[in-house]
Amino acid sequence: MSRLTSAPSGTPAPAPARTSGIDWRTVFAFPNPVNEYAARITAGLVVLLSAVTLLTGFGWGLAAIAAGFWLRVLFGPRISPLALLSVKVLAPRLGKTRLVPGPPKRFAQGIGAAMSTAAAVLLAVGLAPAAWILLTVLIVAASLEAFAGFCLGCAIFGFLQRRGLIPEDVCEACNNISLRRA
Repeated sequence: MSRLTSAPSGTPAPAPARTSGIDWRTVFAFPNPVNEYAARITAGLVVLLSAVTLLTGFGWGLAAIAAGFWLRVLFGPRISPLALLSVKVLAPRLGKTRLVPGPPKRFAQGIGAAMSTAAAVLLAVGLAPAAWILLTVLIVAASLEAFAGFCLGCAIFGFLQRRGLIPEDVCEACNNISLRRA
């Protein structure tokens, strides 16, 4: 017997569409909330890798930094080596958890991805001084996160949300993010 049922007109109803079985929202999911301590550790590792890259002038370091940011933006901490080290190994050893909203952290990772990618492209086209300046700015921003607990990207996210450029429903918990620390 066929799984098709008859429509009122007597014609068979179409079978349900087959899907690949992949839930793309899950593949590209970013955690919400995020453990702030894991995010700060990841930022510290970015500072370390960026400082080594800057001091050695090793261009492939820029590519690795950019790839790490893109992995974190697209897939959260599930694939990025730095994030996995932070989330699975280092943060649990601290024994501390402070949950913060995920969307601003993803936004901050996106800024890092854009800056590190731009730096890598600038270096590739022969504009090394501009690349190293961008990397220095990235080091400053990541250092603020790692050592002072101030996420510059999160502050920008909050500013844009208060101005209506990021809809409130993107992060309801973010409506109170400001440039001042709580």
